[in-house]
Amino acid sequence: MIILLSPAKILNLKPQNIIQKFTLPDFTDRSQILINELRKLTPDKVMELLTVNKAIADLNYLRYIQWHLPFKPGNAKQAVLMFNGEVYHGLMASTFTADDFVFAQKHLRILSGLYGILRPLDLIQPYRLEMGIKLATEKHPNIYKFWGDDITETLNESFRKMKKPLLIHMASHEYAKVINFKKLQAPVIKIEFWEQKDEKYKTIVIYTKKARGMLSRYIIKNKISNPEDIKGFNDEGYIFNPRYSKDNNWVFTRR
Repeated sequence: MIILLSPAKILNLKPQNIIQKFTLPDFTDRSQILINELRKLTPDKVMELLTVNKAIADLNYLRYIQWHLPFKPGNAKQAVLMFNGEVYHGLMASTFTADDFVFAQKHLRILSGLYGILRPLDLIQPYRLEMGIKLATEKHPNIYKFWGDDITETLNESFRKMKKPLLIHMASHEYAKVINFKKLQAPVIKIEFWEQKDEKYKTIVIYTKKARGMLSRYIIKNKISNPEDIKGFNDEGYIFNPRYSKDNNWVFTRR
């Protein structure tokens, strides 16, 4: 089983003393190509590319300049502890035990515009580069084309080592578009979270993001291997709703 998440724009750059173990991303050579392209931009062009204000553009322009290999604990941080958006507030990786990190390292993957795909303990340096941004390289018109089927094949490599491969898909649409689901060598269960408002259920993005992290945490803390056990998730009022779930599209709702 692989849990698939999106990254976060908000980062926690404070040093951590939770875990000393780390791994390195699989595609730092490819990341360097993207960084080289980003370094050609002026701060104003960064602002236009990222669709952000000047302060954020200037910050990330500086990050592109400072980004360098090799990664080590003194200049980089484990991805699951650096990402600090709503998904990761729900995941609460800072409270993981050593066994939790071992399970997460095997079963959790994070998509990234700059790094392609990350394991939780992969070291990364701070950046901002969403998957949907139209950054052209010498051979590719955008980031989706740049990564091609590399991320799909990396997932397939993990699936080939599993007796019962399965993808628990909780990545956003923007990031999931980088995966070639027709070539994916595992069934996919897509998870949705709906809130009841005015007697109707609807998706509210900020709640969905946190719920994705919460469900990931539930799987990791309980070391779940049978997907049916995921339906027992009931944190913060969510319950599995068979009425709205269909086949491999599972819906959790709360009032």
